[in-house]
Amino acid sequence: MKVGITEVAARAGVSEATVSRVINRRQGVAKKTRDAVEEAMAELGYERPRPGQLIAVVTEHISNPFFADVAERIESALAPHGLKTVLCPAFPGGVQEREFIAELVDRGIAAVVFLSASNTLVGADTATYGMLRDRRIPYIGINGPFADGHPAPVYSTDDRLAAELAVDHLHRLGHRTIGMASGPAGNHPADRRVEGFLAAMRRRGIEDAERWVIRQSYTVEGGQAAAATLLGLGATAIVAASDLMALGAIRGIRRHGRTVPDDVSVVGYDGTTITEFTNPPLTTVRQPADRLALEVGRSVLALVTGRDVPLGELLFDPELVIRATTAPPPKP
Repeated sequence: MKVGITEVAARAGVSEATVSRVINRRQGVAKKTRDAVEEAMAELGYERPRPGQLIAVVTEHISNPFFADVAERIESALAPHGLKTVLCPAFPGGVQEREFIAELVDRGIAAVVFLSASNTLVGADTATYGMLRDRRIPYIGINGPFADGHPAPVYSTDDRLAAELAVDHLHRLGHRTIGMASGPAGNHPADRRVEGFLAAMRRRGIEDAERWVIRQSYTVEGGQAAAATLLGLGATAIVAASDLMALGAIRGIRRHGRTVPDDVSVVGYDGTTITEFTNPPLTTVRQPADRLALEVGRSVLALVTGRDVPLGELLFDPELVIRATTAPPPKP
């Protein structure tokens, strides 16, 4: 039977958090206690991992180029300091995420980064965060605050500003019937983008802005379905909640016999490299993946070495990148 830190803690007569601190060679454990834990590990044959070397990066969206890029940049930021990332493609807020992290915790991970995982869900199960706190394993969120106000550092792109940038660009081109292909309700980034979109539309005198928001999945198919509905409403421009949704919207527009951008303009979101090479190249609101990953890397390094990091959410400004999928609306 595999021996974990639960068995070690029981044998040594200490808490699992204390065992975790000994494994990761952290300060604050008396020599007598540390010796008892070391002795228990030896007696039980506990396979000790390389202390403090592994950082879990949990995400559901590994197929999305943006999240793959952020995960890779986090790895690059941590590698020079002897820290290695373990990518955990787990569904947010579910049993799979909890089991994945519980298994890694048992193996002595030093920290967890939730990359648009359960931290993006409204009302997510908080048991995982409680387990990490009990083991004194720090955790960080990207693009979404933790449920129930769990105190942790969070680094997010300003989604409301992103929607404002997209609407402002399209409005300046002359569009007035602007639709939004949004992500699902109850997802923090999607909800914030919708809030920003509605506020931006109302500031420009469009009072029935809600009818122009279509909720769908963050996929090509979701973007295509949303575009079909928005075209039926008469939209001349579409703000998509991700680049993948934008590509789906373009496909949907073409299947309805229309062209981009002559008939309908499209703005994506994320700013992944692939958007430079689509046909036509995609106008998008770029998330600052480099700055997000660098700040996460700095914070992880500080936390695993026992230094404090400011709690709460830090917002990063996105950038509008204008390419060839936006143009003035067709003349009546």
